[in-house]
Amino acid sequence: MAVWIQAQQLQGDALHQMQSLYGQHFPIEVRHYLAQWIEGQLWDSVELENPQDELKAKRLLDSLVQELQRKAEHQVGEDGFLLKIKLGHYASQLKSTYDRCPLELVRCIKHILHSEQRLVQEANNAVGSGGGGGTMDSLSQRHQQINQTFEELRVSTQETENELRKLQHNQEYFIIQYQENLRIQAQLSSLSAVPAEERTQRETSLQAKRATVEAWLTREANTLQKYRLDLAEKHQKTLGQLRKQQTLILDEELIQWKRRQQLAGNGGPTEGGLDVLQSWCEKLADLIWQNRQQIRRAEHLTQQLPLPGPMEELLTKLNSDITDIISALVTSTFIIEKQPPQVLKTQTKFAATVRLLVGGKLNVHMNPPQVKAVIVSEQQAKALLKNESTRNDSSGEILNNNCVMEYHRTTGTLSAHFRNMSLKRIKRSDRRGAESVTEEKFTVMFESQFSVGGNELVFHVKTLSLPVVVIVHGSQDNNATATVLWDNAFAEPVSLLKHLKPHWNDG
Repeated sequence: MAVWIQAQQLQGDALHQMQSLYGQHFPIEVRHYLAQWIEGQLWDSVELENPQDELKAKRLLDSLVQELQRKAEHQVGEDGFLLKIKLGHYASQLKSTYDRCPLELVRCIKHILHSEQRLVQEANNAVGSGGGGGTMDSLSQRHQQINQTFEELRVSTQETENELRKLQHNQEYFIIQYQENLRIQAQLSSLSAVPAEERTQRETSLQAKRATVEAWLTREANTLQKYRLDLAEKHQKTLGQLRKQQTLILDEELIQWKRRQQLAGNGGPTEGGLDVLQSWCEKLADLIWQNRQQIRRAEHLTQQLPLPGPMEELLTKLNSDITDIISALVTSTFIIEKQPPQVLKTQTKFAATVRLLVGGKLNVHMNPPQVKAVIVSEQQAKALLKNESTRNDSSGEILNNNCVMEYHRTTGTLSAHFRNMSLKRIKRSDRRGAESVTEEKFTVMFESQFSVGGNELVFHVKTLSLPVVVIVHGSQDNNATATVLWDNAFAEPVSLLKHLKPHWNDG
């Protein structure tokens, strides 16, 4: 029970991580009321990959159920009445869920205990190193760091904007002086029509003036080239910082949100935090777009006044890099805010909500995109993740599967609310062996196409729902629910952002 006592003292992100371990697959109440019994069992003595240990796992499951029933029976009085019912329900639920696969229960509890021990150890280490008494809110620390980085990016973006304006001003003055040099040369060429005595005097004056202007132009051309190179170097540094910040937000914060969303499907804590994520993604979009416009203006200045050197190649590389960064942001922030039900019955109405976190900031709502939903098999989804499939095959037919994204000005959100979808038919794969229809998984794929920056960039985006099991009869519901519960509980957090290749056209 010692671990559970310490686990309850966790705070901030550590507490959130601990809570996310629990759900319908293993309720936190069971952990709380049977803490001493759970920590007293030899879970590690069960080898998960050894089928012969299934009997040992079965005994542990039966003992767990008996302990819960005993605990329920001992609840008395008005306060104990509801708890008695709840614990009795959990006993039946765990028995039903794990009776045919007791090793999965052991896997689940081992994972929970090891994770709790790790979180407690990390908190204790923080105490030993003076890290805030073990109660330091690491979540707040991380968020504070993200906000600090945004401030640094804002300052560096403003600095490059100032440098760009200075470069433009200097270049405009250079062009004026260059035109002045051409005018002097034209005057020298026209001296042949002037009388000799006057010509000599004027020629000497004009040649001296030309020499002064040409010397200035040579020096200024070198200065301009240095300004351009310095600006490109600063943009390169800003892009590196933007990419790092974006990776932190998309590959850590957003993936954690998606994992919490998945565990919430098992009865875990609600995911929350999407508005904070949207504000970060909008700040990223704003900064990326400002830098992209600056790079485009620098390209224009270079084309307006070509000078010898590597600037053209440098700017082409910067433009390509910034386009890749904004492409990753746009495609990664096309997410499913409200998942479709993971047990999907044919001919039954269901709903889902898709959201584009940067839609408002990039003015995508000025030409509202349409989103289409299709159901695909697990194999098709895996092919999509590996970028192997380019065909738009589906594994069934969904009615009312098209929806236009709506912009909500008060919240700044751009989303599509599918309210009346219905799975008309499903196309199943050829099942092998004893595989049941309730073990076959599908996913609902949402896809859309929209432009950014007045058709400057056109994106084709896709996002996949959590695994879905399709049933045709209510009698299949329990087995189908067991399939998705296990999948949600034990699935590795997969970043679709890293695997779904973005499709965009640079206009």
